[in-house]
Amino acid sequence: MITLDCETFCMPNSLDGLQFPLNETTQKPSTSHTGKAIISEALSIVDHKVSQQSLNEKNWRKRYPAYFKALVEHGIRSPNHAITIAKQGLHKAHHSFVFYRDGVKYLLKDVMNIANITPLHTVKLHGESNEAPTWYVPYHGKNLQGQALLDQIEAWETRGIIEPSHAQALRLVNQHPEWFDLSDRTTVLFGAASEAGPLTWLAKWKANIVAVDLPNPKVWEKILNTIQKGNATLIAPSLEIVSESIHTSELKNKLGVNLLTQLPEVAQWLTQFSQSLDLAAIAYLDGEKHVRVSMAMDTIMSIVSEKKPDSSLMFMCTPTDVYAIPKEVVEASHEKFIHRSNVQKWLTQGVKTLSLQHFFQTNGQQLIRSNNGKDYGIADCLVIEQGPNYALAKRIQQWRATLAHHQGQRVSINIAPSTTTHSVTKNPLLKAAFNGAELFDVEAFRPETTNAIMAALWIHDLRNDASAANPETPLDHPLELMMEGANHGGLWRVAYVARTALPFAALYGFATDKLPLEKLSSLFKK
Repeated sequence: MITLDCETFCMPNSLDGLQFPLNETTQKPSTSHTGKAIISEALSIVDHKVSQQSLNEKNWRKRYPAYFKALVEHGIRSPNHAITIAKQGLHKAHHSFVFYRDGVKYLLKDVMNIANITPLHTVKLHGESNEAPTWYVPYHGKNLQGQALLDQIEAWETRGIIEPSHAQALRLVNQHPEWFDLSDRTTVLFGAASEAGPLTWLAKWKANIVAVDLPNPKVWEKILNTIQKGNATLIAPSLEIVSESIHTSELKNKLGVNLLTQLPEVAQWLTQFSQSLDLAAIAYLDGEKHVRVSMAMDTIMSIVSEKKPDSSLMFMCTPTDVYAIPKEVVEASHEKFIHRSNVQKWLTQGVKTLSLQHFFQTNGQQLIRSNNGKDYGIADCLVIEQGPNYALAKRIQQWRATLAHHQGQRVSINIAPSTTTHSVTKNPLLKAAFNGAELFDVEAFRPETTNAIMAALWIHDLRNDASAANPETPLDHPLELMMEGANHGGLWRVAYVARTALPFAALYGFATDKLPLEKLSSLFKK
């Protein structure tokens, strides 16, 4: 997803809920000031020099990718470094963000100490279907099952769209249809109505779904309709006692909470559940609010996990980030560059020259030796236009996943492909880039395809005790948790630094709406 950040944002007349801290000089919230401080603290023990450089960076808006890459590079060099970075970054974040209630300011880490936490009420609704759980993958107008699905999984793997571990996970869930009966699981969806989330599938799999989303009638109408059509049970929060006889047309007006302002209420409510919980951080908001909602989810997950250590965590990563990757993926990227077609070599070199080396920078990544004896590479797929806020929000999630898994908690964190959700395609530039991404063997998925695949990956991670999500499964490096099960849509294996190729993909995408360029596409890939 691409969102545009702003350096500072207007202060509301009365501060309420989770907020960025005020800059001591300007007395205004500054996302850049806070982001730099968190990244600097994360790097402080592993590289003091770069830590100070990040803190003093004058052009954070354009230069932030270098520091996020440094986080990964230092994390690779030592498994202990990866844990240290996660601890330091999260510690600084929780000691930086603040929470306001009734004019009183609290550090986020002390949010449960506020004086007036109002208990939430619980509403339940059962789906009306008696159908057995089923799974298929909607793709290009077809619902793929059986051999057709296996053939498509193999095709994606062969093209480098998905990693072998992702393909294997999909094959395994296909072999175990009994895994999809989730009547024994209680899943908590922060941002339940998210377009890229698993709600639609969980509603078909008999899950007990704790839906947390904004008190918005349109949002809850979507959630309630989805539940009614399925065989699952909805568990939803309400600020008031709701009659069991209330009609669903009225129920949509009674449900919901705001994670940013009612964080302690949600945390307290969830800790009172008797059953173990599978907590999924899938809420998304635009701009600086994405960092704040990520911090809200992280805080609630931490509180619930402390009270209920048998809880599991789930995150979906964006492919447009920077990751440690296996050695064989680096080698595949190099091979792709070497074996480019003559037309592609000629065209990309010409564009690169005309753009003063800004386009088509070679993905000439070098392997980095870890002190565990293995070599890893770095997939730098950050898109500058997404902004440092988006990168920070997703990094917080990676840090929590890394640390929780290290501490013995089951953590499902998988890279989801670029997906043509409304929040993405409303940006004309990004929509065009997706349309042209096929030039570089990159595939953008439709939401219904991503939903089916990523929901299945979550089930795999919950049911398969041999999965990387299980803390008892040995990993040679903590960062391998994000390598396993990756569906990056091909971005890890592109022959160029992704952000230097996507602008040309966007130009091609714009042009395909006006001109018949199929021949160029075929020549480019030959």
